[in-house]
Amino acid sequence: MSVEAFDRVQLDGTGIDRITEAEVVAVVRDALTHGRGGRILTPNIDILRRAQRDDECRRHLADADLIVADGMPLVWASKLSGTPLPERVAGSSLIRTLSAGLGLDGRSIFVLGGAPATDDATPDGATRAADRLLATCPGLRLAGTSCPPFGFERDPLAYADVCAKVVDARPDLVFVGLGYPKQERVITRLRAELPQTWFLGCGAAVNFIAGDIERAPRWMQRTGLEWAHRLGTEPRRLAGRYLRHDAPYALRLLAQAPAQRARAR
Repeated sequence: MSVEAFDRVQLDGTGIDRITEAEVVAVVRDALTHGRGGRILTPNIDILRRAQRDDECRRHLADADLIVADGMPLVWASKLSGTPLPERVAGSSLIRTLSAGLGLDGRSIFVLGGAPATDDATPDGATRAADRLLATCPGLRLAGTSCPPFGFERDPLAYADVCAKVVDARPDLVFVGLGYPKQERVITRLRAELPQTWFLGCGAAVNFIAGDIERAPRWMQRTGLEWAHRLGTEPRRLAGRYLRHDAPYALRLLAQAPAQRARAR
C-alpha cells in the first residue's frame, strides 16, 4: 500500500517517496481527518541493504504507506541516478514535526520505547520523551506511553500486554522506538487492530527526545556525517554494522547510480 500522490524513486529495487518532511506531516493530518491510518517507514542504508536479501524487510516495505529516505547517501544516490529526492526525511526529525502537526488538530500520540527507569523516582524514557513533546507542541494530547524491558518480545504474555496497552489507548499516532526490525514487527501486529492509527518506527528518536542520547549537530546531519556521531557514541554496538556492512554497500550504491541514469536515457 502507498500514498499514490507521490512518485517513488527506485534505489536498488526499493521505492522511496519523493516527498518532503512538511508533506509527510500534511499527508498524515489529512488522512486522520478522513479516518485513514497508515505506516511510515524510514529506510536508511542498513535497511536498503537488508532489503536485498531479507524477505521480512521487503514485507515491511511493501506494507508501508509512506517510505522516506532517512540517510543522506540515499539522497545523493537519487541525484546521481537522475531522479533526485527533495530532501532527507529522518525519523528522528519526524517525531517532532508530526507531534507539532497533530497538536494543531488536538490529536493524540502514544510513545513506545526508550530507556527503562533506573529507579522508582525517575520516569522512564518513553514518559520523559512524551513530556517533552507535550511541552513543545501546543494542543498535542498523550494517549499513553510504554517502556518495555529489553527482551520483552521473547515473552508472549509481556508482548501481548504491551500491544494491548497501545490498542486500548486508541491513539492517533504511535511512535515506536525499539530499533529495527523489532519496532516494525510490533507495528505489523498493531496495525490490524488500529486501522485508523498512524505508525512511525523511529529507532533512537525516543532516546533523543528523552535526552538519553545526544543527536549529532545540525552540520553533521546536513552533510551526511550523522552516522559518524552515532558510531562515536555507541562504537561497540554499531561498529560492525556501519563499517563492515553499511559503508561498503553505500559506496556500491553511489557508484552504480550514474549507470542507472544512463540506462534511463
